[in-house]
Amino acid sequence: MSFHFFKTIILNIYQFVISVFQQRKTRSLSLLFAVGLGMSLAISACSSSASKPEATTATTTNQTTASGITVNIGFQKAATVLNALKSKGILEQALTASGASVKWTEFPAGPPMLEAMNAGSIDFGYTGESPPIFAQAAGTPLVYVAYDPWSPKAEAIIVPKNSPIKIVTELKGKRVAFAKGSNTNYLVVKALEAAGLQYSDIKPAFLTPADARAAFEGGNVDAWAIWDPYLAAAQEATGARTLTDATNLAPNRGYYLARKEFVEKYPEVLKIVLNEVSKVDKWASSNPTEVAKFLEPQLGIKASALEIAEKRRGYGVLPLTNEVITKQQEIADTFHKIKLVPKQVQIKEIVWKSN
Repeated sequence: MSFHFFKTIILNIYQFVISVFQQRKTRSLSLLFAVGLGMSLAISACSSSASKPEATTATTTNQTTASGITVNIGFQKAATVLNALKSKGILEQALTASGASVKWTEFPAGPPMLEAMNAGSIDFGYTGESPPIFAQAAGTPLVYVAYDPWSPKAEAIIVPKNSPIKIVTELKGKRVAFAKGSNTNYLVVKALEAAGLQYSDIKPAFLTPADARAAFEGGNVDAWAIWDPYLAAAQEATGARTLTDATNLAPNRGYYLARKEFVEKYPEVLKIVLNEVSKVDKWASSNPTEVAKFLEPQLGIKASALEIAEKRRGYGVLPLTNEVITKQQEIADTFHKIKLVPKQVQIKEIVWKSN
């Protein structure tokens, strides 16, 4: 029955009560009040019944949507794909259609980017293997959402071209430069193990790529563990020799990471971001010369060296497999073993399981 039907019945009852009240003035006004209250409740109930579709609409509207949100993305200039994605502006177009926007923030390295993620100011970013391990150990609420295969050929331990050091075993007692807690830190550990040495057999020099390059060229270190494109630049400029790259020693992968709350609240937005990242990744993998020209003015590295780096790396925006998770766990365990990471972490606990 309709609301108007109930309203007609109630009005008829009201008129009847008024006539009775006028005939019997001895009646208490409480009767009229009681009936009036009953009618109010009845009308309210009818109104609620008639308004049910509107209530359903309100519930739907209150569900989490992408409208009005800003996706905060951290990037490094040397991280080819995200840098190119920012330059092309295609992510902005894709997110505008869903009601979201993008804010880009540049970082010099992975650790400060993940510190910003811990503070809630970055939702998505890309780093090498090591920074997320240290961030997880520190309690940063991050999630692995995809990986980039990169390449074991894209990092190496090098020595000056005139160095008497010919093999890794000859690094014993020598000063080796690398960034502390980096993917090359792990490479050094595994290369020493393969050569029958221990991490304590060398003298680590914890230096950033720029400082390590200066120390390497100035003869202040005996060897340098470094990744591309800085590796390619040093090889081209100084004729440095490779003692070993990461083949059969370290995977040298990269990871796309996201803030846990962002992943939980906006999984569909995350999928849009990853889809656009994948598009640029495919473009970059097919256009190493263009990528090199794009990066040259930003990194201050010659395009010829950048092109070498691009051609020897792998590309892909891939979901983490059990094999990848296991290998990342091995890296985490190694850093804990040599006391770089203060606590044991479980990588599988923070891997995104997309539908």
